[in-house]
Amino acid sequence: MPMFEYSCNACSFRFEKLQKSAEAGKVECPACGSADVKKELSTFSSSAGSSSGSCAPAPGGG
Repeated sequence: MPMFEYSCNACSFRFEKLQKSAEAGKVECPACGSADVKKELSTFSSSAGSSSGSCAPAPGGG
């Protein structure tokens, strides 16, 4: 199940929700209960790379 980020248009609360695609239109703000929410652009991270973007050889493997 993917994680989505939302912001509430009624109270400005930001929250995340694990959601099946079939539940896409059934999101309510957990703070105020409003259904007037907007899906936000989510960010993600990966542990596969380094922050410098360079590739380093594996330890012990030359």
